[in-house]
Amino acid sequence: MDSTYHWLAGFAQSAGLLYFVGTFLAICLYALWPSNRARFDEAARTPLRED
Repeated sequence: MDSTYHWLAGFAQSAGLLYFVGTFLAICLYALWPSNRARFDEAARTPLRED
């Protein structure tokens, strides 16, 4: 039982770390992708725009 718990805990920690690192990298790639530049530049200017 004890070794099964440690194995499952280690697996869950490793899988969680890989999941969060992968998600972080995907978000960074999405935010920095060149084709998204115009969309994010427009969103950045929205609060300063006078309607």
